[in-house]
Amino acid sequence: MTYFDVLIIGASASGLMCAIEAGKRGRKVIVLDHAAKAGKKIRISGGGRCNFSNYDISASNYLSENKHFCKSALSRYQYYDFLALMAEYQIPWHERQHGQLFCDRSANDIIRMLLSECEKYGVTIQLDAHIERVYKSIDKSNVDTLVDTFVDTFVDTSNAENSSTQKEEFSVNSSQGHYRASSVVVATGGLSVSRMGASDFGLRLAKQFGLNIIATRPGLVPLSYNIKDRRKYQQLSGIAVESELSYGGQYFKENLLFTHKGISGPAVLQISSYWKVENNRMGESIRIKLLPELDLYSWLLAQQVQQPKVLVKNLLSRKMPRRLAECLCQIHAFDKPVNQYNLSELKTMSDVFQDWHFWPDGTEGYRVAEVTVGGVDTNELSSKTMQAKKVSGLYFIGEVVDVTGHLGGYNFQWAWSSGYTAGQYA
Repeated sequence: MTYFDVLIIGASASGLMCAIEAGKRGRKVIVLDHAAKAGKKIRISGGGRCNFSNYDISASNYLSENKHFCKSALSRYQYYDFLALMAEYQIPWHERQHGQLFCDRSANDIIRMLLSECEKYGVTIQLDAHIERVYKSIDKSNVDTLVDTFVDTFVDTSNAENSSTQKEEFSVNSSQGHYRASSVVVATGGLSVSRMGASDFGLRLAKQFGLNIIATRPGLVPLSYNIKDRRKYQQLSGIAVESELSYGGQYFKENLLFTHKGISGPAVLQISSYWKVENNRMGESIRIKLLPELDLYSWLLAQQVQQPKVLVKNLLSRKMPRRLAECLCQIHAFDKPVNQYNLSELKTMSDVFQDWHFWPDGTEGYRVAEVTVGGVDTNELSSKTMQAKKVSGLYFIGEVVDVTGHLGGYNFQWAWSSGYTAGQYA
């Protein structure tokens, strides 16, 4: 059984960052991952260009039962720290809207950088390693093999006298070998992007060691039509329009994309992390405001004077995709010239477009979700070290923790920050 100071489960963004930082401290580090390649989720992110961070990083960009937990890690390793590392490797990048930071070339640049740093600091990376068992044992390195076997079988590790003279450590059995380690860091990610082999392994491991789990659900995920809406709106598939979506006190103004199954696009993905199916059953709808920069009611009043005989659908087609205007006008029987509607009817019309109450049937699930909302309860962890309060030497970082970022590079920044933080102590 090979010994390492730090064993990290998951060659993820957070796992690799933690490995680098622990390696810098002279720790003997190994990273185990079940996949054939490291950083698989990094590779596909941002359309292959990796939205690796954001200029506007603050706790308000994150969901968590404890809204303050993420502050410590985020303050200790910020976007400019990651940019400094990229500069060392001469990786070009650019800013997009809302402060989003992307690689110019490919997400592979980020992966190569992280793996080079791991190599520089002597980190061992073992891929195709399926974890079979993780448990705490007693370090008996000064005892010969026969006695070691005897003690494994008969010694009660909870005995205070034994624990005072013998050091507890972790034993990890995998398909690629058996290991001992002083510290184990869980960087397994969540359930999102299940087609890439995501699983609940990290959550099950946390439960095994007695840690509480905040219920999980898909986040940054498209929302599905209910049966009634599917019949009405399927014809809109492929249309994108700027919208403001609101739900539960949250507001996001970006593009909304109509799909064959429901609605997607940046604004929808953002609001989906807050939406809960149980609230839908209680009558809480998502409110959609099309043309958010326009006071539609006032504009329609003006059109009654300027273009009184033009059909409403033709007027609206000048402000939004024609297919969308025609569909909504057909559904709500807005089929007359604008001057044939009274003030009350114009208000109703404007509400159809700018106070649209949308009741999703559900989400498209973990298969296409970009993140997992929920995870290891932050009350179980130290915000300073990411170590479990109940289990010395056990750390949880990245997406497996109940900290979920908005769309736009926030989840990668949490991965870098939480990985960096754990790497200073593991």
